[in-house]
Amino acid sequence: MNETVSPAVTRDAAARRAAVRGGFYPWLVVGLLCVAQILSFADRQVLNLMVAPIRHDLAISDTQISLLMGFSFALFYTVCGIPLARIADRGNRRWLITAGALAWSLATASCGLAQRYAHLLAARIGVGVGEATLSPTAFSLITDYFPPSRRATAQSVYGLGTYVGAGLAFLLGGAVIHFASRHGALTLPLIGEVRPWQSVFLILGGAGTAFGLLLLLIREPASGERGGPTQAPGLWHALRGHRKTLIYHHLGFAMTAFAGYSSAAWLPSYFIRVRHWTPVEVGLVYGGAVAVFGALGVVAGGLLADRWGRRGQTDATLRVGVWASLLAIPCTAALLPVQGLAPTALLLAVAVFLFSMPLGAAVAGLHEIVPPAARAQASAVYLFVLNLVGLGFGPTAVALVTDYVFRDDRAVGASLVLVCGTALALAALLLRLGLEPYRRSYARQRAAE
Repeated sequence: MNETVSPAVTRDAAARRAAVRGGFYPWLVVGLLCVAQILSFADRQVLNLMVAPIRHDLAISDTQISLLMGFSFALFYTVCGIPLARIADRGNRRWLITAGALAWSLATASCGLAQRYAHLLAARIGVGVGEATLSPTAFSLITDYFPPSRRATAQSVYGLGTYVGAGLAFLLGGAVIHFASRHGALTLPLIGEVRPWQSVFLILGGAGTAFGLLLLLIREPASGERGGPTQAPGLWHALRGHRKTLIYHHLGFAMTAFAGYSSAAWLPSYFIRVRHWTPVEVGLVYGGAVAVFGALGVVAGGLLADRWGRRGQTDATLRVGVWASLLAIPCTAALLPVQGLAPTALLLAVAVFLFSMPLGAAVAGLHEIVPPAARAQASAVYLFVLNLVGLGFGPTAVALVTDYVFRDDRAVGASLVLVCGTALALAALLLRLGLEPYRRSYARQRAAE
């Protein structure tokens, strides 16, 4: 009797052979996906620098704008990610990513046309739905293209797009706001007069739309026609036996994301409200730190995990998260008492470096304990937890503490230290508790291959 093999399993076998040969093309794929990630995070994070003008123009509170930053985006991003990942495991990942890039870019441009809070909220939901196609599909593609000994590094190179994109958002936002403060509102053909914050969304949306078509250069790793049925194994069947590992892994890294998204959402407002920095200064100092040291940190985390892994530490990806979280706690607490532009910039660089280290290692570790045919879906479940907890509740937690505990807009810095410090401590604890279960899951998956 002939056995049928799912396309995901077939392409993984072909990818393993191609990955051993190496070559330039796998890194080209990573590069294209990294640029897509840069644009997606720029679209996602640019709102954080423009809290003051958006609050003024739309007459909304910190809590309302935190919903634009986090929950409205994260809810639809996470919920839509799982069925879209199912499509990725069963179908053509190139077309899915291309369609998603065009969708989120058009939604970003729509943010620039919003005249009311409800309009901006709907557009942010559209951004979340479009971006839900990217990371699970990209994680799956990259894992197919690289052998285990290089996966954490490759995933981290893709992940650096997160920090370059966020840094670009702050730099671009600061530059446009500075330009508009000197020249006033812009008048565009067919659109009319747009406010400075609206023009930022329009610029990013146009850039993403232009780039989206380049993603068609990506091809599936498997060569030739794919035979067999188009149905991949059930997700819950694939993850059976790893429940304890996944709880610690997902919640631990979600708490690092909770701290990261909280700081990204409210540090610009802290510097503007309390330190009286200009948006240009925030864009240059904080945006520069995020773009440069965030990128360096995520790659360093992947290299470190791969190095520890080659030495026999099968739980290396979680260990990176433990150490990065512990070291980030004092850096976060020191941001309030440290004064002066140069010392603050140095401390920001160190903090951002540590915040970013676990990003690529977390995904590489996940893919080592799940079957090849369920990687996109497993990634989507991971991102569901990561973003619902981190992005969905992180920015809002800071806003709620500021609005209802301290009851003072200028206390946003104290809210940040309290929320981020607690989240980082929980992250270190959860990931430490997950080391032994992860080692068992790793051994079980190796035995099954």
